[in-house]
Amino acid sequence: MTPSPRVLTAEAAQVGADLDGWLRAGGGQGLARAIAAPDRIIPILEEAGLRGLGGAGFPTHRKWRAVAGQPPLAGQGKWIICNGNEDEPGTFKDRYLLSNTPHQVIEGALIGALAVGANQIALYVNPGEPVSLRVVREAVQAWQGHPLLAAVGQAMGAPLQLHVTPGSGLYVGGEETAAVASVMGGFPFPSLKPPFPAEQGVHGAPTLVNNIETFAHVPHILRHGAAWYQALGRGAAAGTKLYSLSGDVMRPGLHELPMGTSLRELIFQHGGGMLAGRAFKAVFTGGPSNTLLTAGDLDVALDFDSVRERGSRLGTGAMIVVGEGTSVLRKTAEYVAFFANNSCGQCSSCKIGTRQISRILERIDGGAGRRTDLQALENLARLLPGSGRCGLVDGAATVLASSLSTFRQEYERALDA
Repeated sequence: MTPSPRVLTAEAAQVGADLDGWLRAGGGQGLARAIAAPDRIIPILEEAGLRGLGGAGFPTHRKWRAVAGQPPLAGQGKWIICNGNEDEPGTFKDRYLLSNTPHQVIEGALIGALAVGANQIALYVNPGEPVSLRVVREAVQAWQGHPLLAAVGQAMGAPLQLHVTPGSGLYVGGEETAAVASVMGGFPFPSLKPPFPAEQGVHGAPTLVNNIETFAHVPHILRHGAAWYQALGRGAAAGTKLYSLSGDVMRPGLHELPMGTSLRELIFQHGGGMLAGRAFKAVFTGGPSNTLLTAGDLDVALDFDSVRERGSRLGTGAMIVVGEGTSVLRKTAEYVAFFANNSCGQCSSCKIGTRQISRILERIDGGAGRRTDLQALENLARLLPGSGRCGLVDGAATVLASSLSTFRQEYERALDA
């Protein structure tokens, strides 16, 4: 097996809250270069091809440039939210970064502050991860009074504040407008866009919201350069990606691989292949809210554009593998129940629709389904997408439509049982 580059998971960087250890491992060099030339930060990220690694893959430089172009709000300035809410089944990369190497995340956020002119940084951490929360608090404390933090403030002409904000513990709290509401101390209700957080976020101030993994890449790009980062990826993809591999595989876990690594390589080389006696059946890509990929998709490159061409999404990089003998119907019922239980209740289509799907799936899986249930599910999968303020209802409808289309025989067998 060809060794893969390790950037975010390099052993030298696994220092926990020890800031001096991070600096001895080469940390701080990217921040120093950013302080020397803050106007070069966003162009370097654009040249590197860094994209948001929390789900959508939106070009990072475009989001940062949008916030940089906004005037600060009087009395508030600008905010950055490092989004570590991470509460979706099958995703466990952010908790690893926050627990083991938080300083590359903090350094990336400090570089972001220089780039967009932000004076407030909130590290938004899932409260269900007490180790992450403790380590991040210790790491932030280590930065207080450090010369590097003072140098950032001097370069900006104003002090910069770091905050640790426990999230709501709800899946919907990871949506960017919900994260804004939560950082302000409210319930994480998603809000309609526009305005986007870049225009009006925390306390009405322009706010940059990016995923933990996205910020973690930034110091390395500033330190080594855009060409170095581009060369790490495969094909047209740039950099590395953390893939959360779980399900019916021999070696589940977190794998840092070049962006664009094939699904086949991830599962059968790095994941050790399928569990004994199991043949590959399907995979939930990017968590449970996307279209299922099957054996015909095993050679797809795991990057945002290639996976989208297959009708799915790379999302957070979570790959939940399903082998023969595992019911896709059962897994779909479990994931839709997760979405139903995590609906914030603002949108009736989401609150009622996800629960209706969940009830029907449980009925079919339990052997009490009716033939009319299939038509009802098809109607819900067609009508619900786009009806909510956030993507939760879309995720439930997508995984339903995908499993119903690709594995309809499982539904039929359950109805005939």
